[in-house]
Amino acid sequence: MSNTRGEMAIQNEQPQEVVVSTSLLKDFLALVKIGIVNSNLITTFTGIWLALYFSGNSLLLNIDRVIFALLGTGFIIAGSCAINNFYDRDIDQIMERTKSRPTVTGRMTPVQVLALGFSFILIGTIFLAMTSITSAIIGLIGVFTYIVLYTMWTKRHYTINTVVGSISGAVPPLIGWTAITDLTIIAWVLFLIMFIWQPPHFLALAMKRSEEYRNAGIPMLPVIHGFGMTKRQMMVWVACLLPLPFYLYSLGFGFIILATILNIGWLILSLSGLKAKDDLKWAKWMFVYSLNYLTILFVAMVVFTIQ
Repeated sequence: MSNTRGEMAIQNEQPQEVVVSTSLLKDFLALVKIGIVNSNLITTFTGIWLALYFSGNSLLLNIDRVIFALLGTGFIIAGSCAINNFYDRDIDQIMERTKSRPTVTGRMTPVQVLALGFSFILIGTIFLAMTSITSAIIGLIGVFTYIVLYTMWTKRHYTINTVVGSISGAVPPLIGWTAITDLTIIAWVLFLIMFIWQPPHFLALAMKRSEEYRNAGIPMLPVIHGFGMTKRQMMVWVACLLPLPFYLYSLGFGFIILATILNIGWLILSLSGLKAKDDLKWAKWMFVYSLNYLTILFVAMVVFTIQ
């Protein structure tokens, strides 16, 4: 009888250990914003791949630089996101989508978060410096823009915060490119695509979460100037993407056609917002389209240059 009770006790303890470990993993992934890290690694790899392609270098012969560039980018982004969570813990507790972050729940202390954030940025910078000093410098520019110019300054004071934050989100392709070779016009076009893509993407999210941002006191464009102004600005940003694929004619006619179809499709969806009866539903479709747009476009850049 006592043996049976002992077995039951052991069985009851095991699921708790699994829950604890799973919770720790979820907290870590939430802290470093793993979704942002993963999406930026896609654009970083595209920058690496195209740099190899246009400079005539081999992927296998430069595999060390490729690995260091991806690791370095992942670490500096994860570290920057951790510090962003540290700084925003006062407003994150107000917003529904962020109130379960470990910086809000207390499952990670502010000191732990800061130590992790700065350690990751240091490690990432070292990895990038092992590819090129230029890559490390661009990485640090992205870190400074995201933490200081966006998180600590414009996010809480100006509607232009979305544009400022777009600078840091646009540097990963440049980091990847400079890990292999010097910057060219193609690298800067990748930067522009990422920079212009982000405002309509994040403004769609801001529309969906406008009441949360309003309650938190964050001056997002739809909160301050309303949905009408936001939709018009999103339409302009999307229209600015139209000429960019033609600067990448070296990727082939097939890529230009695909990219143009994606751009026209997004512009049509943007224009439909001017007469949309359900703004939040329209914003949801804009957000979903933007995610698929970015993934398809940057994967296509790799596919069309595979030899």
